Amino acid sequence: MWHELFLIPFLTGLLLAVLLPVLGAYLRLREEWLAALAYAHLAAGGALLGLIGSLPPAIGGVGAAVLAGVGKRLFAARLSGGAGYALMLLGGWAVAVLVAANHPLAERLGHAMFDGQLYFADAAMLQLVVAGTAIGLLVLWRLSQQLLLAHLYPDFFRIRGLSAWPTQLGFDVLAALSLALATMSLGVMGAFALVFIPPWLAFRRAASWRAGICWSLVIGLAAYLLAFSLALYFDQPFGPMLAIVLVFFGVLIA
Repeated sequence: MWHELFLIPFLTGLLLAVLLPVLGAYLRLREEWLAALAYAHLAAGGALLGLIGSLPPAIGGVGAAVLAGVGKRLFAARLSGGAGYALMLLGGWAVAVLVAANHPLAERLGHAMFDGQLYFADAAMLQLVVAGTAIGLLVLWRLSQQLLLAHLYPDFFRIRGLSAWPTQLGFDVLAALSLALATMSLGVMGAFALVFIPPWLAFRRAASWRAGICWSLVIGLAAYLLAFSLALYFDQPFGPMLAIVLVFFGVLIA
């Protein structure tokens, strides 16, 4: 376990298992959990486009995520019933599959991202995740009060003559960037599972907002540690194993 071959992927996933459940709590509060799945698919499509354009996949994925975060605030949020998120999801999936089907290198990377091969994470990815997790948690801490006020008391900003859109846009971009980093290592569905299931379970049990954040974090970390151990022991792709463990937790707790 302490060999660099496994330690770097383990630490990469561990940091994401801290960030994603906390981020997912705010997405669930805002009823935007479907946006997380859309961001993940768009990041996958952007990474594959970056690869065939002779760019590092991480740059392509992050670039697509930034555009998704801005586009979500400008266009997707105006469509009712989550239709904007569904369009983003389908567009990202279609681009990823088409690029993977027509480029040999993109095909291998596409399989890794959709299967969730955490073991491919290297030192460069770990550095990105360290920086992304630190920045993400700091930004969430700074935006937390404004996000809660904007959702629970939407007239607060209007009464005080303030604009809520900078806070909301900042959160959208942060969510998109975080999902892009997670997609590069945990895979599309593995990242979505960590964003969706721990907060969903925490919201059913927690007595307060802070308790919900703590429960989300505990459930996400427990699922990650168990899934990593099982995937390593049975020599299985990490993403599906993480999803199975979280589904089991969901059935057990819910």
